[in-house]
Amino acid sequence: MMSLPFYQRHHEHYDRAYRHKALSSTVSQYQKETKSKSAVYAQGSAAYARGSAAYRHSSAAGFSLDSSAAYSHGSSAYDLESAAYSHGSTAYDSSAAQKDQSYKMSPKAKRAKQSLISEDKENEALDYSVPIFTGRQVNISGITDTEEERIKESAAYVAKRNLFATGEGVSVSKVAKTTSEEEHHEKKSRKVAIRESAERVAMKKTLEETQAFHRKLNQDKLLHAPEFIIEPRSHTIWEKENVRFNCSVAGWPEPRVTWYKNNVPIDVQAHPGKYIIQSRYGLHSLEITECEFDDTAQYHASAMNVKGEVSVYASLVVKRYKGEIDASLLHGRNLSLSPFAVTPHGYASRFEISFVDKFDVAFGREGETMSLGCTVVINPDIKRFKPDIEWYRNGVLITPSKWVQMQWSGERASLTLTHANKEDEGLYTLRVAMGEYYEEYSGYVFVRDADAEIPGAPGAPLDVQCLDANKDYVIVSWKQPAVDGGNPILGYFIDRCEVGTSHWTQCNENPVKFARFPVTGLIEGRSYIFRVRAVNKAGVSLPSRVSEPVAALDPADRARLRSHPSAPWTGQIIVTEEEPAEGVVPGPPTDLQVIEATKNYVVLSWKPPGQRGHEGIMYFVEKCVAGTEDWQRVNTEIPVKSPRFAVFDLSEGKSYCFRVRCCNSAGIGEPSEATEATVVDDKLDIPKAPGRIMPTRNTDTSVVVTWTEPPDAKELVGYYIESSVEGSGRWEPCNNNPVKGTRFVCHGLSTGEKYIFRVRAVNAAGLSEFSQESEPIEVKAAIAAPSPPYDIVVLESVRDSMVLGWKQPEAIGGTEITGYYVNYREVVDGVPGKWKEANIKAVADRAYRIENLKENMVYQFQVAAANLAGVGAPSKPSKSFKCEEWTIAVPGPPHDVKCTEVRKDSLVLLWKEPVYSGRTPVVGYYVDMKETEAKEERWRSVNEKPLQKKYLKIGGLTQGVSYVFRVRAANQAGVGKPSDVTDAVIAETRPGTKEVVVDVDDNGVISLNFECDQMSPDSKFIWSKNYEPIEDDSRLNIDTKGGKSKLSFKNLGEDDLGIYSCIVTDTDGVSSSYTIDEEEMKRLLALSHERQFPTVPLISELAVEILEKGEVRFWLQAEKLSGNAKANFVFNDKEIFNGEKYKMKVDKNTGLVEMIMDKLEEKDEGTYTFQLQDGKATNQSSLVLIGDGRLICIMQGVGPHFVDKLGWEVTDECNVMLKCKVANIKKETHIVWYKDDREIMVDEEHDFKDGVCTLLISEFSKKDAGTYEVILKDDRGKDSSELKLKDTAFADLMNEVCRRIALSATDLKIQSTAEGIRLYSYVTYYVEDLRVGWVHNDTQIKFTDRMRTGVTGEQIWLQINEPTPQDKGRYIMELFDGSTTHTKTVDLSGQGRPFPLLTSSLYRARVLGGLPDVVTIQEGKALNLSCTVWGDPTPEVSWLKNEKSFVSDANCILRFESGKNVSFSISTVSTQDSGKYSIVVKNKYGTETSDVTVSVYIPEEERESEQEKKQ
Repeated sequence: MMSLPFYQRHHEHYDRAYRHKALSSTVSQYQKETKSKSAVYAQGSAAYARGSAAYRHSSAAGFSLDSSAAYSHGSSAYDLESAAYSHGSTAYDSSAAQKDQSYKMSPKAKRAKQSLISEDKENEALDYSVPIFTGRQVNISGITDTEEERIKESAAYVAKRNLFATGEGVSVSKVAKTTSEEEHHEKKSRKVAIRESAERVAMKKTLEETQAFHRKLNQDKLLHAPEFIIEPRSHTIWEKENVRFNCSVAGWPEPRVTWYKNNVPIDVQAHPGKYIIQSRYGLHSLEITECEFDDTAQYHASAMNVKGEVSVYASLVVKRYKGEIDASLLHGRNLSLSPFAVTPHGYASRFEISFVDKFDVAFGREGETMSLGCTVVINPDIKRFKPDIEWYRNGVLITPSKWVQMQWSGERASLTLTHANKEDEGLYTLRVAMGEYYEEYSGYVFVRDADAEIPGAPGAPLDVQCLDANKDYVIVSWKQPAVDGGNPILGYFIDRCEVGTSHWTQCNENPVKFARFPVTGLIEGRSYIFRVRAVNKAGVSLPSRVSEPVAALDPADRARLRSHPSAPWTGQIIVTEEEPAEGVVPGPPTDLQVIEATKNYVVLSWKPPGQRGHEGIMYFVEKCVAGTEDWQRVNTEIPVKSPRFAVFDLSEGKSYCFRVRCCNSAGIGEPSEATEATVVDDKLDIPKAPGRIMPTRNTDTSVVVTWTEPPDAKELVGYYIESSVEGSGRWEPCNNNPVKGTRFVCHGLSTGEKYIFRVRAVNAAGLSEFSQESEPIEVKAAIAAPSPPYDIVVLESVRDSMVLGWKQPEAIGGTEITGYYVNYREVVDGVPGKWKEANIKAVADRAYRIENLKENMVYQFQVAAANLAGVGAPSKPSKSFKCEEWTIAVPGPPHDVKCTEVRKDSLVLLWKEPVYSGRTPVVGYYVDMKETEAKEERWRSVNEKPLQKKYLKIGGLTQGVSYVFRVRAANQAGVGKPSDVTDAVIAETRPGTKEVVVDVDDNGVISLNFECDQMSPDSKFIWSKNYEPIEDDSRLNIDTKGGKSKLSFKNLGEDDLGIYSCIVTDTDGVSSSYTIDEEEMKRLLALSHERQFPTVPLISELAVEILEKGEVRFWLQAEKLSGNAKANFVFNDKEIFNGEKYKMKVDKNTGLVEMIMDKLEEKDEGTYTFQLQDGKATNQSSLVLIGDGRLICIMQGVGPHFVDKLGWEVTDECNVMLKCKVANIKKETHIVWYKDDREIMVDEEHDFKDGVCTLLISEFSKKDAGTYEVILKDDRGKDSSELKLKDTAFADLMNEVCRRIALSATDLKIQSTAEGIRLYSYVTYYVEDLRVGWVHNDTQIKFTDRMRTGVTGEQIWLQINEPTPQDKGRYIMELFDGSTTHTKTVDLSGQGRPFPLLTSSLYRARVLGGLPDVVTIQEGKALNLSCTVWGDPTPEVSWLKNEKSFVSDANCILRFESGKNVSFSISTVSTQDSGKYSIVVKNKYGTETSDVTVSVYIPEEERESEQEKKQ
């Protein structure tokens, strides 16, 4: 009984997954019958001798027990519609290999000839044979991306190739045959012999027919990619001529050819008669008839079949005859002047593509995640037509991978570097294409080295690639890093890892300096990845990014693998030996040469010999010292399989010759011709240093560096650029990936610093010396001509002149714009004339009057801006404007509208008055705003009343939302045309935004200060008052130093009140303002006085006490005293000094000042004063001593003081009054109020007639909570009182305020509105602490959209929309003040005056529902609409179409039934029925209208058929 091999017996999944069902059944049947018929089978058959034909079977089970052919023991027949090969046959056709085939084993396994590799295994006898299992065809193009598939492809292909090569590594059954056994099987019956002979003849005939068919096959008919034999040529022709592009293409299957114009497929149907495309007998042509100027483009033909696609390009230039355009040609040909054309997609082919929220120059570090993105705005926005989004790095298209991810959200394109490496550094370009039109935006990405694990170690190498891969050999190349860690790089280590494992093996023992290295010892058929590490004196760098996987295969095998399907992977290489051909000793290799020579190795390359038989061949490499014939074999142990070999262990500086021999099982061939003498040294020299380093200004953070290529440079990889701040001695790399070319923009520099630069060249041999250092250059923006102005509008027009206005260029070129130049031209019958200059001298304003124009003539205009760099490009031609007298009564549009001081919730809008004011002067302005993306009908007015000023601060903006604004001027005749719309502005406070800060210095000088850190060298601070230039500077001083500017007031007064704003020119809108009103002026003046005349703060006033010995102690304590503080002691206006009677002491540490008087006598009665001075600060405190000799009365508080402390009360007007009672007041006594330590400016002076001081706070609310203090002071002293209105105290006060407000509420009144009924009451003023509730018929009202409450100003209201009878009854408004509920009541029960109002609302005519807002219906269908109306009395019903009266007709039927049911029917709708329909219901109580929009569309199929009929 035959037993299966162990790997099939223990791995059942193998049979299930890869055995054909027919094979499984055949093997099973064979096992059963082997027991009974084992005698029939022997090891060979004379009928199947060498050269016998193989059998072809049409059935799945190709194994026959009745056949007289004997098969070797253990073999199985397996045939799936394939031709078996005869014993020793060498026929193997490449085309047949692509079919679904399997191969039979030879009937008798012949012993293979001796092999150089497996001599021991050759003599082993095994007890089983392994059949080949080839899978069905799998379409594979090249080496696949996944590692697993790479392994499977490589191994499967090697297995199949070895079957028809040397046969090494193949295990087969080896059973000895004897002559007697062969004679035994020759004794067969006559019947078996005849059948065998017939089958042999039939098979031979089939084989001959198959071979004849393949011989007849034309080689050009085999599968291969398209190839253009004749390419189209470019043409230059005149308008109205025809042109033809011709080409021919070969390929199989026959390629399909498509023609393109500017990368957009040409649609013949969309342009009937314009394009003629023909394809005859392999010749393809594109003919364009009556060419026009717009046909100038790049055309290309693309040929494609299953093997690939190829394109060829040609250009067409259509020249126009000199002279004016004949307008009749335009009208005669019925050409469309629209900027859009129809593409094969059916949409517009020209689009306006713009980029918003662009990515800037980006800086990252290895290992980080970086993201680039742009918001793309495409106009027009056509649904279902998606743009083509492509990303490029240094001009090379980027495809998604594990390193790069790309997303498109429909509005924003983004690219994410998931794990940034230095290979990712470069110029990234986003290309957005719509049809034949595209736009690009670019930005540079810099990737720095990751932090080294070892301090001082170099950066990681980069761009590791595998070159010239073979069976056991591959060349690995890389680029040297820019950072060497401060020590020269000694060399590099190369590591390899087999795909599918994680074990890294170092390939070289000693570091190599050359940036290419041959890695040998690879196992054929396996895939590898590589990485490189740099090493210097400090240590080894981090490894580079791994290379792409590469398979160890012969290049010829790799080419076959790309074009042939491979067998499915089975987990093992399973082959069966086929009989090899007779051995042929191979000839010598050819074209032997040294392709690379370094100090460490020499790489040889050669071509296989022409005479080599059908076996696989291997090579022996020999060397000898030049001038000798002492040849030594280099690879003595293992011959190489690849036609490439790296020779190591050579003596540096010596000359060697090399030759190669081929070998196979037949023997070793003759050697090749020896190479010329090769010196073991680096052929490629390290490049010399670049020269002429020239930095030039670019932007305020970048510099352009140029240089010249080093002489005699070979194989340059690129350049590294380094920068250093002048004088620092520290160099930093500007790029980490070598750049090609001799120009580079160094980004990330500090504005205003001076830098020097140097450059070094890179090739595989190493890095050159640094170039000479450049001259220092200061980093600031280069001056360039400004960009074109835009949005040209007419501000005024008279008979012979027009006033133009325009917007400032977006880019001013790094310096101020010095003026503008205006050109104009006449437009006659739509044909523009020649441009003429309107002004010779530049105009400074963005408005200009052009004189001497022709009345009623149509003109176009363009404007160019100029600065120190020159005149910029002119703007696009404006719209056509007619020069005619404006006679309208309203004013023209304001102009020069711009936004400033943009913050997250506000901005300031500025504008200039209109040039044309209308028939009466301008009385004010209205400002409109809307969100940028909102429709035109969403414009809303910001101000209800006209503004007299030409500026407005607009608040209430939503952060992150984009807005646009416009301004309209008004006079007595009305409101004029709006101004041009501003550019879109996003409400946001940009990082680093600073505000104007007010400051009062120690000298009491009041100033406004503004700081900017975004200035360019030409930026200036521009101060203005009320957004007008400051003309009178006699009251101000402006001092600017660097990025700071100060505006100081000489003597702040009422003439200085206003808004002070500061704008920094040549920045991105840096601006801020500060408002000084009367209250702020008083606060600043008080603070200025305090700073100018400061006081020494006291903890306690002057006090007196009698000591035990009758001494009298006077003392006070200051908060703090400096070392320079001093005290003066005065008695009755005379200074007293330290002596026997008075002992004085000043403790500057504690602030304690004291005086001890020896004894008190009558003459000591009077006033004692302590005067303190600490720098500029002063203070004093006094007291009076009065006595009769023996009794002394010490009177303190002889100055102003409080009798009653500060308190509060609520007035009848619901205002809060703070009051206190004072005494000892005189005319010179001052009273000052403070809230939270900030002075409160009081308008009126206190007279103190009644001894009461008051502070009135109107409309008291939460914002008024805090600590209040009142201070009395004069030359006698001062006193203070404090009141805290916080927490509980504030709540008590608010309860009283709410109570007073509730008591002030008026009775409830009723008002009829368009929506229904409003109940309302007025209060003195409203605060949030006052709780409002409503009750209806003793039930608390739950508020909905129909019944809601609110407060408008001082009015508290309840709105009842669309009232019903259920709304009748008694309504109560409840006002809760925190402790008590106050109520107001009104009755809607039907009695009295309120009832008619309720009746009017209840019974007015209404549309209750049923009509939709929009109806979309197909043409030819029936339309039926219905709704219900109501009203008492029954309303009248009428219909409107597009605001015009509409009645029934034969097509449209209108019905009104039962006084409430309304219907609208159209039996067959058409496009003419589209429009806005309105139903109007009316009775004596009111009118209501309901609208419905009907849209009729034509099906796509009918539209296309109608278009075809028209054509």
